[in-house]
Amino acid sequence: MKKAHLEWHVLLFVTLALVAFGLVMVYSATSAPAALGGGNPTGYLARQGVYALIGVCLLAVAARTDFRVWRKLAPPFLVASFALCVAVLALGDPVNGARRWLTVGPAVFQPSELAKLALAVWASAYLARRRAPQTLAELAKPIGFVAAVFCALILLEPDLGTVIVVVVMLGGLLLVAGTPVRLLGTAAAIATVVGVAAIWIEPYRRARVLSFMNPWDDAQGAGFQSVQALIGLGSGGLFGKGLGQGVQKIFYLPEAHTDMIFAIIGEELGLIGSTLVIAAYGAIAYAGLQVALRCADPFGKRLAAALTALVCGQAAVNLAAVLGIAPLTGIPLPFVSAGGSSLVVMLTGVGVLLNIASGGGRALAAVPDRGRRNGRTRAARARDSGSAPRARSGGDVRRVAGARRGSARR
Repeated sequence: MKKAHLEWHVLLFVTLALVAFGLVMVYSATSAPAALGGGNPTGYLARQGVYALIGVCLLAVAARTDFRVWRKLAPPFLVASFALCVAVLALGDPVNGARRWLTVGPAVFQPSELAKLALAVWASAYLARRRAPQTLAELAKPIGFVAAVFCALILLEPDLGTVIVVVVMLGGLLLVAGTPVRLLGTAAAIATVVGVAAIWIEPYRRARVLSFMNPWDDAQGAGFQSVQALIGLGSGGLFGKGLGQGVQKIFYLPEAHTDMIFAIIGEELGLIGSTLVIAAYGAIAYAGLQVALRCADPFGKRLAAALTALVCGQAAVNLAAVLGIAPLTGIPLPFVSAGGSSLVVMLTGVGVLLNIASGGGRALAAVPDRGRRNGRTRAARARDSGSAPRARSGGDVRRVAGARRGSARR
C-alpha cells in the first residue's frame, strides 16, 4: 500500500476523537436525569458504546475493502434500502407519532440512515459512467426520480430532517461531478417549494417554522426546545460550567442527548469547546474534499465528495438548528449524538472514505517500460542469466541506423 496522505490520518484521528467525545457527552447528558428518575445512569452510555464498537469494526472493514466493490453493490444496496424504507412504514414501532425504527431482537435500526449511504453510493456510481446532468430533464432521470421516491418514503415516516440531509448530499455530489451551478440553483428552488409545502401541510412542522421566527413568543410551547437550547449555550460563557455540571439536561431541554447535544456541549464546555467541535467537522470537510481532488478514479472521486457532504452537511444542519439559525429538524450530530443507526452508518462511510484516501487499499502498479516483462527489467533478467547487456558503441549505432535506412528504401 502506498504511503497514506495526511488527509487519511486527519480523517481517522478526528473521527475517532469525535466518537470518544460523543460517548463522554452522552454520559454527561443522560446520567443525572436517569439517576434522578430512578433509572440506570450508565444505560445510555452502555448502549452507545456497543454501537460505537460495531461502527468502529465496520470502519476498519470498510477501510480495508477496495472501494470499487461498492460500485458493483450499488444497485442491490439501493433496492434493499428501498425495501427497508417501505417496511418501516408498515412494521415500524410508532414513537412520538413517527414510524422510523425497525426492531430486530434487542437492536433498533433506522432504515432512513442506511438510505442516505445507499443513495450516495448509487448516485456516485451512476455519475461515474455518465456525463453530469446539464438540464432539468437530465437531472430528473434517473437521479431526481430515485431521490424523490426515497424522500417521499422518508417524509411519510415523517422525517423532514433526513430529507434535507439527502438533498444537501446530492447537491454536493452533483456540484463535484460537474453539474452547472445555475441548474443546481433551479433544482434547489424547486426542492425548497416542495419542502415548504411539506412543512405547511403538517401542523407540527408549521409550528416549528413559525416558532423559529421568534421562539420567545411561545417559550412554553412550540418554541420551548429552541429557547432552552439558547439558554444552555448562552449560560456556558467562554469556558463553560464544567463537564457534567450543566443543568439544562435535567428535565429542561428535551432530547438533550440526541438532537440537542450541542447545547449541552456549549453549556458545559463553553465557547471554546463548541468552537473545537465545529473545527473538527471543518477538518473532516477539508480532508474529505482533498481526498476527492486527489482521487483519479471517477467513482472514487464522486463517492468521496458524497460521503464528505453527507457527514458535514448533516453536522451543519444540526448545528444550525441548535444555534437558532434554522428551524429544528430532529437529526443527530454525527459521531456525537446518541443514536446507534446514525453512528454505525456514518462510521462505515468514513471507512470507505479512508479506503479511497489510501488509493483503494492496494498499491498502484508502476508504469512498465519496453524492457519490462512480468515486473522485471531487461537488465535484471540479464543479471539473473549471468550476462549483462553490452552497451552499443558509436559504430554499432551507425550500423543499425544504416541498416534501417536500407530497409526503408527497399
